[in-house]
Amino acid sequence: MDYGPMSLRGKTVLVTGGGQGIGRTLVEAFARAGSRVVAADIQETAVAAVAEGLCGQGLQASGAALDVTDEQQVRALSRSLLDSHGGVDVLVNNAALFSTLTMQPFDEIELDVWEKVLKVNLTGPFLCAKHFAPIMRDKGEGRIINVASGAVTLGRPNYLHYIASKSGLVGMSRSMARELGPHGVTVNAVLPGSVDTGIQRETVTPEAKSRIVAMQCIPRGQVPQDLVGVMLFLASDSSAFITGQSITVDGGATHS
Repeated sequence: MDYGPMSLRGKTVLVTGGGQGIGRTLVEAFARAGSRVVAADIQETAVAAVAEGLCGQGLQASGAALDVTDEQQVRALSRSLLDSHGGVDVLVNNAALFSTLTMQPFDEIELDVWEKVLKVNLTGPFLCAKHFAPIMRDKGEGRIINVASGAVTLGRPNYLHYIASKSGLVGMSRSMARELGPHGVTVNAVLPGSVDTGIQRETVTPEAKSRIVAMQCIPRGQVPQDLVGVMLFLASDSSAFITGQSITVDGGATHS
């Protein structure tokens, strides 16, 4: 399938957290839009399976083991992709901790949990941008898309570590856009709503899900495919003059 003006044929796209949920859906979408997709995840077997499935359909995809909090691993992957693909044209910082987090008052969050969430959700995207953006800058073009969260504007309670990390990612996107704009590299944040990824979250009840849907202008549950259009747009040449923006995709649950 070719997505017309949003076709990414010939582009190299790196999606972190590409082994499941939103990341897997994006890997599949970018591959079908004509990209050479690299699915990176700490779960090596998961991304290997995703890549194998896409290659079996005649699409271009590969898997890479990556812990985004390990700078040595990020640096090594950037060098490897520079040698094999000339770097990446699009970086999607999607890897994050959320589904395994327990909802709890902020004063009950243990410090080690707080630090782990910020390390994965904020330091991870920083490290990936640190090592992949210079290659884009040298080429004079590139796209960085940071997956934040609509919960930032909602001010969702009992997830303060997660909200703080995603708020930081929004701010980082804006500042990074200023630094990279003169070099043809755009940086934007996408803020999904409550996406049903199929991953179980023990602390989220069916009643809680119903309350979220009731807040939306579009009264149905959000699925990963709802993010595909905006992601392809921000990765394509059609969005070349859009940078430093935070785009919320949550069915109208929030208005920002």
